Amino acid sequence: MTTTEHARLRHGIVGEAPAPWARHYARRLALTDTLIVLIAVGVAELLWYTINIAATWGWAAWTPTATRHTIATLALTAGWLFVLTSYGTRDARIIGQGALEYKRVLESSLMLFGTFAILAVAFRLDLGRSFVLTAFPVAAVSLVLSRWAWRQWLVSKRRAGTYTASALLVGSRESVLHLTERLSQMPAAGYKPALICVPNARRGETIHGIEVAGSLTDVEAVLDRGHIDCVIVTSSDELPAKEVRRLGWSLEASGTELIVAPALTDIAGPRMHTRPVAGLPLIHVESPVYGGRKVWTKVAIDKTAAALALLVLSPVLLTISLVVAFTSPGPVIFRQQRVGLGGETFTMYKFRSMRVDAEAHLATLAAQNRDAGNDVLFKMKDDPRLTRPGAFLRRYSLDELPQLFNVINGTMSLVGPRPPLDAETKAYEKHNFRRFLVRPGITGLWQVSGRSDLSWEDSVRLDLYYVENWSVLNDLILLGRTARAVVRGSGAY
Repeated sequence: MTTTEHARLRHGIVGEAPAPWARHYARRLALTDTLIVLIAVGVAELLWYTINIAATWGWAAWTPTATRHTIATLALTAGWLFVLTSYGTRDARIIGQGALEYKRVLESSLMLFGTFAILAVAFRLDLGRSFVLTAFPVAAVSLVLSRWAWRQWLVSKRRAGTYTASALLVGSRESVLHLTERLSQMPAAGYKPALICVPNARRGETIHGIEVAGSLTDVEAVLDRGHIDCVIVTSSDELPAKEVRRLGWSLEASGTELIVAPALTDIAGPRMHTRPVAGLPLIHVESPVYGGRKVWTKVAIDKTAAALALLVLSPVLLTISLVVAFTSPGPVIFRQQRVGLGGETFTMYKFRSMRVDAEAHLATLAAQNRDAGNDVLFKMKDDPRLTRPGAFLRRYSLDELPQLFNVINGTMSLVGPRPPLDAETKAYEKHNFRRFLVRPGITGLWQVSGRSDLSWEDSVRLDLYYVENWSVLNDLILLGRTARAVVRGSGAY
């Protein structure tokens, strides 16, 4: 045991210790939270004074009440900052990804104001209205927006290789390789694979470019070699439950976090519920929903939003139609058969962005697509069949606007998997057909994650992830992310 571990145990400090980057980031959040709360409460206080002093035409009549109000305001400010801290809104395990951070900020603020309102009624304090109408909504929205802004900054730092937790991966070779690949694809998650321990380790071996530092029995020795923030244990027959428990005990003194990665992939958090049974952390996985009220809500939102979009964008649609008609001979609208809900084919509409003889040249260009690493989807940068306005329409996804009519007629959704060609489905494996359990979408995870730059495997994985974990809230989030992806124009060709 190291000197630091002895000191921690001697002073009764046992448990996880936040990494330096986490403490630094938490201080930034604390400073921003404090400024927002002070400004919001200060505005509410000034508003209260302005209204009540003006109503009485004098300061003297309101001095006793104003004193009580000021004391309550100071107590509320201190209580708000205390609740934001004690509720774990700056916990290193929730920052940077997911909605839990925002949820905790809103829940803690709502709980505080609920308590505040009850006390105001119980003690007959004339304090409620100005704070409920100003301080709470202003501060709550501002706190969430500030967390979002800081998260964008944190993600940029993590992509640059900083503000991450150095991880030691422990498990079988296959599971460690899979975990390493996924973490490398998602640097925004904040875990950086640093070392690996696998069975029968060989000297000088690497997995996905990460050094294999030892076997499963060398974990504690490997931890003493360098700074590791967390140990991630994946599945391995050679690492029984007792060994994992013993490893957790050995990590307590150093403050290193233990993370267990179950053999589940592409399952969203809301579908998983952990329930301890007989000392075992059993993970309950809910089945995805493809019918009922949830689906009807999605359909209603889709059709309403599509109708409004067509109304608002009608001048844009008319302009594009005229440009396409006068710059290239042929029809304005390109119609193509795609496969949708239940495996049924439908006619998908797009603004024509290619020459009318584009299909005749497809066979010649298809051979070049194999060199792009995608043998199923034909996507080609600088496709010679594109017209000049067509290249612009493709880059900013304007050619897809007529698909709003597909949403109106019920063959497509605003958000969903990419609608494939019938020829593409011939290359599907059995599990790929699950994408037909929901309507295809104008946009989706593939649209905001790279579009045509994605490999076939990544495209399928993202579509299946959407099918398994879709929700109305996630659809709204994806629509927001789509706007940013369209403006950037990356991966669109």
